[in-house]
This record gives sequence, C-alpha cells and structure tokens, in this order.
Amino acid sequence: MTMHRTTRIKITELNPHLMCVLCGGYFIDATTIIECLHSFCKMCIVRYLETSKYCPICDVQVHKTKPLLNIRSDKTLQDIVYKLVPGLFKNEMKRRRDFYAEHPSVDVANGSNEDRGEVADEDKRIITDDEIIIIFFLFSSFFSFLFPSKVNNKRYLQCPAAMTVMHLRKFLRSKMDIPCTFQIEVMYEDEPLKDYYTLMDIAYIYTWRRNGPLPLKYRVRPNCKKMKIAHQQDGLNSANRSESDSASDKASSPAGAPSTSSPLPSPSTPLQSPHPHFPHNISNPVNGSSMTSPSRQFTFGSKARKPSLNGSSTSSG
Repeated sequence: MTMHRTTRIKITELNPHLMCVLCGGYFIDATTIIECLHSFCKMCIVRYLETSKYCPICDVQVHKTKPLLNIRSDKTLQDIVYKLVPGLFKNEMKRRRDFYAEHPSVDVANGSNEDRGEVADEDKRIITDDEIIIIFFLFSSFFSFLFPSKVNNKRYLQCPAAMTVMHLRKFLRSKMDIPCTFQIEVMYEDEPLKDYYTLMDIAYIYTWRRNGPLPLKYRVRPNCKKMKIAHQQDGLNSANRSESDSASDKASSPAGAPSTSSPLPSPSTPLQSPHPHFPHNISNPVNGSSMTSPSRQFTFGSKARKPSLNGSSTSSG
C-alpha cells in the first residue's frame, strides 16, 4: 500500500504556467492558440500576430492569412491566475475603471462589466488573505453522549481567510474544554479537512457561493495512541504495585524474616573482624586503656584480652 504525501507548492514554482512570455507579467484576459495550446495575454498576442503568423513559443503556424481566427479566450486559466495571485483581480479592475474614467470618449457599450472593471471580488468569487469569513460551526460526533452540552450547539466565528484548519482545531479545544485524550476533526459536509487547508482553500475547493456563512462541522473521537500509552502505563504501574506487594508480604512472612531466637554472641565468643589488617583493640594514649566496641568485645587471635585498671592487660588461656 503506497502512501500519498501532499506537499504545498510556492507560487513562484507555478509562475512559468501563469505568466505571459511576451510581457513577463501574469496573464490578463488569458488567450490560447488552438493549434499548440500556448497561452498569452490577449493584448500581447493580438499585437504580436499583427506582424507574425507563428506562435512566439513553438513557431507553429497559427493561420495562413488570419491568425486571429485561431485564438480563444481561456476563462478557466484566467480564473486560476486571479485566485492564485493575491490582489491581481482587484488591481486590474481598478486599473480599468481608472482608464475609462480618464477616457470617457472610448466606447465600451458592447463590453461586459468585467471589461469595464465594474465587477467586485464577491461577484467573481475572488477571496483575499485578509478578507473576513464568517464560519458556522456545528458539533457532530458519535460520542455526543460524552459531551451533552455541545449537542446542537451552534457557533459563529469571524476569521481571516488565511486561517488554517489547525488553528481552528486549537481554538475549539481551548474554548470547548475538550480533553487532550480526544482528537478533533474539522469537516465540510462530513469530509475531514487537512490541517494546512486555509479558509480560502476550503471556499475554492468546495465552491462556496457566499450565500451565507461557511458551514463547517467538528467532531471528537478518542485518541487511540494516547489511550494505548495510558493503558501501557497503567499495566506497568499495576505490575510494579504487585511486585512491591509480594515483596512486602515476603518480608512480613515468618519464613522470610530473620530468626530472633538465636542468642547474641557472648563477649568471650571469638569473632572475625571485617578488616583483618587493623587491630581489634586500639590503645588510648591518654590513660593507656584499650577501646572496645560498646556492644561487643573483640578478641585478638585465640586469646581474649581483658582490660586492667593499671594499663596492663592479662590474657586468659
């Protein structure tokens, strides 16, 4: 099973497909030659074909006598350019309005509203990054019984078009008090949305008509990975508790406890010193008496030494 990874592309990588080779700018009124399907700005290709009958890119003959008959307006390509390039449509409409305002004698009676620059972004469905979009959020989940307060809970948000789905999920988690053990999914018509989708992307992909708020849904479901880790930790904790309990039981049992019935060694019982290189009795140079352990009297060799009052020691055989 092959995994398909989705990557985002910069607009600069698409420029060769969106720009006219004759003027070096983005397509305006994109026009395509039907013989070779190369596209140009309408004004650029019309002027070029006045002196040449061949394509500027591949040199294929457009038409023997009337090359303008073999070019067609490409509305789809132009819409793509307007939607991909921020501010291009708005600037072009303003430029056209300014031109006809400065040249009132130019007859544009047969032109469309777009030709005169009288089309707004809303009519053309062009969305800018800073445009505010109203979102309608509805809770939809199989685990609605865990969140009864959110059932039929409608939320309206005003967000910029550049906001991503990931930001919406973080906002929902913080505002709706959804625990981290649950995963949030944002959907459009029951279809989960990618985290990197912006509101502009959603409006373009699902052809939002601006006839109301952008309808979105969100649902919650248990996070399987976190639950699995929690179960593993619980198992380890229970195992540690059982081991500690068994150890404590073993320590408290009579068999495991050390015997206390055996008598302590008597002072005369010879004991092995843990440090054989050091003497058992250390003489005190002040009074000449030997210092022994307060609880046990150690022996040196096989004969026990008994301290005397005058500093001399006697040995008992």
